[in-house]
Amino acid sequence: MSHPAGRVLALLELLQARHRATAGDLASRLGVDERTVRRYAATLVELGIPVVADRGRHGGYRLHPGFKLPPLMLTDDEAVAVLLGLVVAERVGLATELPATATALAKIRRVLPAALADRLTAVQEHLGFTLRRPEPQARPASGTLLALAAAARHRQRVSLDYRSWRGELSHRDLDPYGLVFHAGRWYVTGHDHRRDEVRTFRLDRIGAVTPGAATFTVPDGFDAVAWLTRSLAGVPYRHEVEVLLETDLVAARRRIPAGVADLTASGDGVLLRARAESLAGMAALLAGLGCAFTVRHPAALRTAVAEHARRLADWAARPAGGQTPSPRRPLD
Repeated sequence: MSHPAGRVLALLELLQARHRATAGDLASRLGVDERTVRRYAATLVELGIPVVADRGRHGGYRLHPGFKLPPLMLTDDEAVAVLLGLVVAERVGLATELPATATALAKIRRVLPAALADRLTAVQEHLGFTLRRPEPQARPASGTLLALAAAARHRQRVSLDYRSWRGELSHRDLDPYGLVFHAGRWYVTGHDHRRDEVRTFRLDRIGAVTPGAATFTVPDGFDAVAWLTRSLAGVPYRHEVEVLLETDLVAARRRIPAGVADLTASGDGVLLRARAESLAGMAALLAGLGCAFTVRHPAALRTAVAEHARRLADWAARPAGGQTPSPRRPLD
């Protein structure tokens, strides 16, 4: 860093890494005097970088927030972290519009040293995921996500246009309590004034979001994640299920996804409440939990569990020599 230009860029990197730094601290780290630091700061300003000098006892230099994004100075490790984060975000659906992720990846990759870029390309080409890739249309607009996040932070009511899963359009006034990312989709949960109840909406189905003047208070103890998972578990299906599991709540939550069932601790174990389209599928889930259970209702689930047990017994009795499998039939 003997060249002045290198020290000017090093000053920018130091300012990006901290909220504020004194002239003395910067001078010590750059190996120059405070007068030179002032000259370097002036050079950055001339280049259009918003460096602010705060006077006083606790003064120093800082980058002006919100003016413009300065050139990013990333170490190799930081570049790896950013690129892998973008790759994973795109793969699991955490990103917003697809072009934004792709162009960000391309911009960072173009300025990487050739050797590091080649290694990261190798990682990306050979990186596998066990999660199912979400549909591209499930990605929300960045503006929608940012607007709802700001409204939730400032407790500000918003008006929005919403398209239901049936394609029906409606206008809503919403008090956004929180945002949740679940299973490849973004959701917002809050008080819907049209229904006068707490509702959950998918962000990719939200159109224009307009902040209003009204404010709101989030109910004490409200948990947006818990509300969403209970809501998804309560989506209408053919069968309402209630089963008492002879285990503890921690073990049950470890084995049963939050969106599948609502789990509540009881004196006798854990009460599982869910809605299921297939009782045979629910019987298979219960059989795989590894704990005893009692079916409270429906009675048809008892029959499904017994049929599942008979199938397992039949398969267990097959000879090792390779019996011809019987034709498959629907489970439910």
